[in-house]
Amino acid sequence: MADRLVPDASGIAHAAGLLRDGGLVAFPTDTVYGIGCTAGDPTALERLFAAKRRAPDKAIPLLIASLDEAVGLGYRADEPARKLAGRFWPGGLTIVLAGPTDRPRQAFRVPDHPVALALIAAAGPVATSSANRSGEPETFDADEVQVAFADSDEVAAVLDGGPVPGGVASSVLDLSGERPHLVREGALPRSELESVIGPID
Repeated sequence: MADRLVPDASGIAHAAGLLRDGGLVAFPTDTVYGIGCTAGDPTALERLFAAKRRAPDKAIPLLIASLDEAVGLGYRADEPARKLAGRFWPGGLTIVLAGPTDRPRQAFRVPDHPVALALIAAAGPVATSSANRSGEPETFDADEVQVAFADSDEVAAVLDGGPVPGGVASSVLDLSGERPHLVREGALPRSELESVIGPID
């Protein structure tokens, strides 16, 4: 069973160390608990997909602390991306950005939760999916995470940030092409996004 960590400075530092060592850590976000690994570690990412029992061909977002982190990874953030990030981050918007020619486009989000943001600040960008087995219910507190993965040791630790509210998933806006494309209308309605950058497909 995953170790349960208090999300104080010591717990955050320990969780960040686990991520840097290739481990999986569960933590609260502004909707559900997530399970993540450090970005750019393909072995850890494989471990994440295995833990979720999910097909490895499905892309997952990176949780970051700011748009500058995405730019630092080589992804292109134009004026619309900066306007949207300035208005809606942290919060319920996932932005898909084009990357270098040797990498596919990538989704990014800044979660509106202090524990998640503290972990990202300590560990860097975290590739994250919901902390549940594929096809099973999402988890809303540390107890539910431990139950969801009770039959394995795949998750090294869970940061216990208390219960999270659930709610509507983030809106996903693809800015990697010639025109903005709304992939999923979620927490933020189309009209609110268009009020910032104009018409979107």
